[in-house]
Parts: sequence; C-alpha cells; structure tokens
Amino acid sequence: MTAPANHERVLIIDFGSQVTQLIARRVRELGVYCEIHPFDKAEAILDDFAPRAVILSGGPSSVTEADSPRISDKVFRLGAPVLAVCYGEQLMCDLLGGKVEGGHHREFGRADIVLAKESPLFAGIGAVDHREPVWMSHGDRVTAIPEGFEVIATSEGSPFAAIADHRRNFYGVQFHPEVVHTPRGKVIYENFLKGVAGLKGDWSMAAYKDEQIARIRQQVGKGKVICGLSGGVDSSVAAVLIHEAIGDQLTCVFVDTGLMRKDEGEQVVSLFRNHYNIPLVHVDAGAEFLGALAGISDPETKRKTIGKLFIDVFDREAGKIEGAEFLAQGTLYPDVIESVSPTGGPSHVIKSHHNVGGLPDYMKLKLVEPLRELFKDEVRQLGRELGLTDAFVGRHPFPGPGLAIRIPGDITPEKVKVLQEADAIYLEEIRKAGLYDKIWQAFAVLLPVKTVGVMGDARTYENVLALRAVTSVDGMTADFFEFPWDVLGRTATRIVNEVRGVNRVVYDVTSKPPGTIEWE
Repeated sequence: MTAPANHERVLIIDFGSQVTQLIARRVRELGVYCEIHPFDKAEAILDDFAPRAVILSGGPSSVTEADSPRISDKVFRLGAPVLAVCYGEQLMCDLLGGKVEGGHHREFGRADIVLAKESPLFAGIGAVDHREPVWMSHGDRVTAIPEGFEVIATSEGSPFAAIADHRRNFYGVQFHPEVVHTPRGKVIYENFLKGVAGLKGDWSMAAYKDEQIARIRQQVGKGKVICGLSGGVDSSVAAVLIHEAIGDQLTCVFVDTGLMRKDEGEQVVSLFRNHYNIPLVHVDAGAEFLGALAGISDPETKRKTIGKLFIDVFDREAGKIEGAEFLAQGTLYPDVIESVSPTGGPSHVIKSHHNVGGLPDYMKLKLVEPLRELFKDEVRQLGRELGLTDAFVGRHPFPGPGLAIRIPGDITPEKVKVLQEADAIYLEEIRKAGLYDKIWQAFAVLLPVKTVGVMGDARTYENVLALRAVTSVDGMTADFFEFPWDVLGRTATRIVNEVRGVNRVVYDVTSKPPGTIEWE
C-alpha cells in the first residue's frame, strides 16, 4: 500500500489479535488515516511512513514466551505518541523495564475499571473513582510498570488496567477499547488521537474519491481495463469509480452464475448499461455452473468449483476484449491485511470476488484495486459519494458462491428456484416492516430435510426452509435478530403458500461469537 503523503497517518502494529481490524475502523471513523502492518514488517516502514501516532494491538501470545511476537524499542524513540492495547501494553512494559507475569490471573469478558488518576486518555469519561465498563481478554498481567509510568485505572483482576507516561505520551490499556463491549471505547481513541496526538482528522471519503481517480488515471494512462463484476457492492463501487476516472477505457464482464438472488442479474445489467452507460459484457453462464455443481455436496468443493469455473469463464470472455492490459478487482483492506497476517491468515493471494483463491499466473494483466485501502463500511460511503443509491450500497452482504452454499447437499435448478422465490419473499416482508436497515444480514437456507405436513385436505412431503437474520455493528460479532412474531408469521405463511416445494419454515437463533468467519 502507498500511504497518502498529504494525510495525517497512524500506524497500527499487529500482534495477531482477532480484533486488530476494529482498531483501524475506530481510527478511520474518527477521520484519521491508518494502516495495519504485522509486527515483523512494521519497523522496516517506520521512517518512510512517518506516523503521527502508533497503536500496538493485542494478540494471543504471552510476552513471557521465548518465541512471542516482539519489536525493538525503535517505536518508542520516534517521538510519536503510543497507545498499547492488551498484549501491546504487556510488551511495552517488558521492553521499557517493567515486569509481566504469565498465566496466574485470567480476565476475560466484561469488567469494570476504576479511574485512579486524571488523564487526557479518559477525558470526558469520569472523575477519579468512576467505574467504567470495558472488555477484557488476557491471561497474563503486568506486575510492575516501567520508570516514568503511573497507574491511571485499575480493575479487580488488573492493578495496572491502564497506565500512562504523560511526559512521553505513552499509554497502555489492558482492555480492548475497539470492541463494542467497551461502550465508550471510541471516546478513548478520540482522546488519544485528537487530544494527546493533536490530530485534526483529515481523512474523508470525498478526498479519497478524488485521490483515487487521479491515481487510476496515472496508473492506467491510455490503457484498457477489464473489471470482473459480480453485482455485489465491492466490485460495483470499484467499477463506477474506475469509469469516472477513465470512461470507456473500462469494460465490465459480468459472469451471471445463476446462483444470485431473484432478478439480481437483470438489476446489474440495468444499472450498468442503462443508468451508468458502462460498457458491459453479460455472460449468462447459469447452466454451465449448475452442470459443474451437479452431484457435489461438500461446501468447500462447491466453493472451489465455482471459483475455478468463474475464472475460466471470465478469462474466456476477457480474451475477446482486444488490447486489455489491466484487471480491476474489488479487493478490500481486510483481504490485504489477512494476506500478510503474522498469525498466518488463510488469504495468501489476491482473492477473486468469490473469495476462493487467486488469479492464475497465465492471466498476465496488471491489477487495479482502488478499494484496497478501505473497509466494507467505507466502501459503502464511497458508493454514496459516487451517486449509488442507499438501496444498492446498503444491501446485505452476499457471498461470492451465492446460493450454492445456502443449499446444503447437492444443487439442482429446482432447488435454486425454490430458494430464490422464498428468499425474495423474506426480504420483501423485511422491507415492508421497515426492518431491513436494522439487520446486518438476512437470508434463507434450503435445508436437506423433508417433513410430512397437511395442507388443506392433502398430505405433503416437502422441504424445510430456515430463515436467518443477525444484527452486528462491525461484523466481528453478531447476534440473532429478535423478529416481531407477526412479521415472522406473515413471512412463513407467504412462503408456504406461494413457494411450491416448502411446507415448513424455521427461524435460526444462533449467535456469532468473536473470531468466527463471516456469516453466510
């Protein structure tokens, strides 16, 4: 990544925490540009990156272990303010002359800290002795702090729950301000970035749009660009942004797998051909994909089958576009971070929009990835800056493999049609009830189960359909949405009456704990 020279910059050093990305999101939400770099590569970029502040993330390791992830004390000699979180606090203490002991006092989940001294880090949160709820997640604890530090907060399990060297602007917290379970964590980050580090917050989506348009023009010149369009928010925003930069030098290739939601293929074609007038190649490959999936039940095999065939179809069509030199993708910053994760994240190559692997070596196209510095919510903001409607950019996440992974077991055209019809009714009823924007993600799953039922005077033996809806703030954790019973009842009744092949509807009330994969 190329850091923008004209923005204030914050460096986040990643020690493997599952919520490091949330730190970056909190910083970006405050209008401050930041990047995450793994601990073993961060020091090499310190001088060029020239951060105005540094944040050390948490992590699953123990500072007391010989092979724990570490950095040198160079970060503390930059003259920039440092905020060290959880493992980061323990490492800071260890590097600067304090003491950390391992494993003798675990503290996980909700806890209260008690403010012990006034500090700019806790400005506006409370006076001395104020109790503040936070989220803890550690097995080690600091037992002695370095010279120059003082305790600014304690907890029942952590005598050094927050520490500060106010002279050097070094701060450490044993809890995680970035998670939603620390209700006023954003205030703590704002106090650090704007109060302590003196940052103004000059990172905006309008500025990003203008900078990326200039960057795309410089990169592409007079060349031609092909964009693999899935119809999802990411690739669509990337396509509209690139088209604004280079116009008809861009051609979009939309591979319709036949596994999208009802009528979404037609909506994509209408949006890009009619509304934006972007050159578009529409490949109706539904029969090809369904044929390749016939008889396959394993979900990972489905993903790989879809990913490989998508690339084959895309390459076949792209080869017909004369003079193409560049390939545009909707790669997001979480993909970039994961690919260099110090804990060995699974994404080691640039992903296709199906998130099932990278592009083959024989595709000799140079990549254009204008979204690779953005998180999902920022992509939505950019889409609005580009004039895309809220109805489009606010759509619930939809997995690249589409309905194939929402049909456990083998895939048939009949099952796809049943699921499309039921899913459409579900979303229609959610919208009618004014609930769509309150839900992070909602969808239907056609279960590989049949039940006996009675409809009128006839006995039926048909499929069970599961409905799922979850709420989330950041996508890292989620809980089931508490539907009003009348909405669920109306939805279930419509599906059973209008969708032939379903005679029972159930609602899934499982939750998503921290660190699990994205809901699909």
